[in-house]
Amino acid sequence: MDATKAKEILDKIVGQVFGYQNPFTLEQFMAKYAFDVRLPQGVYDATTNKPTWAQSTNPTKFITMQNAWNRDTNGPGWGVPKRPLNNLEDVLAAWSEINFTATEREIDSTNVAESDNTYFSQNVFRSLDVHGSKNVLFSDAAIDSEFVVATQRSNTSSFCIRLEDSQRCSNSFSVSWSDSITNSFFIQDCKDMQDCMFCSHMSGKQFCIANMQFEEAEYRKLKDIIVRWILTA
Repeated sequence: MDATKAKEILDKIVGQVFGYQNPFTLEQFMAKYAFDVRLPQGVYDATTNKPTWAQSTNPTKFITMQNAWNRDTNGPGWGVPKRPLNNLEDVLAAWSEINFTATEREIDSTNVAESDNTYFSQNVFRSLDVHGSKNVLFSDAAIDSEFVVATQRSNTSSFCIRLEDSQRCSNSFSVSWSDSITNSFFIQDCKDMQDCMFCSHMSGKQFCIANMQFEEAEYRKLKDIIVRWILTA
């Protein structure tokens, strides 16, 4: 995974959700739509001085997970010669010499870049805590999902942008605390909604805007106006 592949995935998601060509670069999109998402932070591997990506910058020394394992299996290992440890200060000092925080951690994942805590996933870019997912960008805790970007703590969804604490959603933008949402924008605390915009606390509706029922033709005319606003505002 690299920035070129990530941009291809982003373009596909934007085209699917909005029906228009993506007008943003990766960095522009991240700044505009993932500004409040917890994302990996850039740090440096203390053993190589090369950039790497970590869940938190609070630790002071980092090493990529791969470099840590390489040292253990192909290098000198992590054991050090025994020396006297006479007090707590000696123990803490010895620990600090070998205690690095691992970065870019992943389990059984492929094509992962600039990410940390990735499990059983593919094609992940600049994300955290991704589980069993594919084609994920700028997300935190995406589970069993694919083609999602700027997603937080959500699962079992596809082709979504700015999905938060939600599940079973598709082809939608800016959905929060909702379940089973399709082809919708700006939805909060809803369930089983299709082709709706700016709705809250509703269920089982279609062609609603701001909790008001519209005819399909009216809805689609206003939807095009909203999509253009989202992509240009």
